[in-house]
Amino acid sequence: MINNVFAFVVVLGILIFFHELGHFLVARLFGVGVEKFSLGFGPKIIGKKFGMTDYRISAIPLGGYVKMVGEEPDAELSPEDIPYSFTHKHVLKKMLIVAAGPFFNLLLAVIIFFFIFQFNGNVILKATVGGVEEGTPAFESGVQAGDEIVGINGSPVKSWDEMAVLITESNGNVLVFDVMRGNEVIALEITPLKKAAKNLFGEDIDRYVIGVTSAGEIYTEALNPFQAVSQSIAQTYNITKLTIVSIVKLIQGRISAKTLGGPIMIAEMAGQQAEAGSLNFVFFISLLSINLAILNFLPIPVLDGGHLMFFFIELIIRRPINTRVREIAQQTGMVILLTLMIFVFYNDITRVFFE
Repeated sequence: MINNVFAFVVVLGILIFFHELGHFLVARLFGVGVEKFSLGFGPKIIGKKFGMTDYRISAIPLGGYVKMVGEEPDAELSPEDIPYSFTHKHVLKKMLIVAAGPFFNLLLAVIIFFFIFQFNGNVILKATVGGVEEGTPAFESGVQAGDEIVGINGSPVKSWDEMAVLITESNGNVLVFDVMRGNEVIALEITPLKKAAKNLFGEDIDRYVIGVTSAGEIYTEALNPFQAVSQSIAQTYNITKLTIVSIVKLIQGRISAKTLGGPIMIAEMAGQQAEAGSLNFVFFISLLSINLAILNFLPIPVLDGGHLMFFFIELIIRRPINTRVREIAQQTGMVILLTLMIFVFYNDITRVFFE
């Protein structure tokens, strides 16, 4: 339990720090004054003031904030503070300041993945056959356990995933497999068969298969810094895309809302990943960082995405949105977030005590 709480605080602290650092750095870049930079909410535990900014760690470690000069549109400012006011900056600058928080969470994921790929390499599942199902296209074509697929239709195959993609994209057309058996490469013609299956989200789909299972053999590919950067960006993009699709399916009701978890679930998972090793732990941080970025980009008032929505409207109509409209929208957004928080806490408690 103590390990879970400690891991949770560490994870949350890193995610919040990077998020607020994004807001802070871009605000200062555009000359906006920052009054407070806080990790956590509530009473200050420790802190120190440098220049005009009070840097602090607060008592409730469930968030953080950057308080900027003139952040509230109706705030009274002295004439000398107006050049440092957030509200008085061009709307595009305000949008960049707001977007910098979630963007820095994506950047954190890229940085973590870069170090993973740079120092641990890229772990690849080899296209080695572990088993062949009787009566399937692979069985009928003579594929055997231990065969390694090294090419399909003249295209080299370096991994099981590459092979799976080429089979999926075949549309049932005949494929010529280059199969390494012992020290010899032989060519086998295989016609993929359409089969009912489940996708990652548990939905029924049809996909093309040949009837083989993986032998589970892996190898590690060393990457130079440029390859590591490319792979880390690609990894972040793929996880971001998958997360967005998951949210859409959740809204559509195609994924159960019971899969949502809150602080208790995060704490449990953080503790488990910390016990599994530092590599698992930092990978978990990167996943949460991507999720936090996407959550904050949602167009819900009180979130960064809600502020971006208001500023986008301001950019179109060329004037700030009415203060009363903003207040109503912020209150609505707060109700939405509180409802979501209650629901995920309920899921957490149900999962812990009743399952």
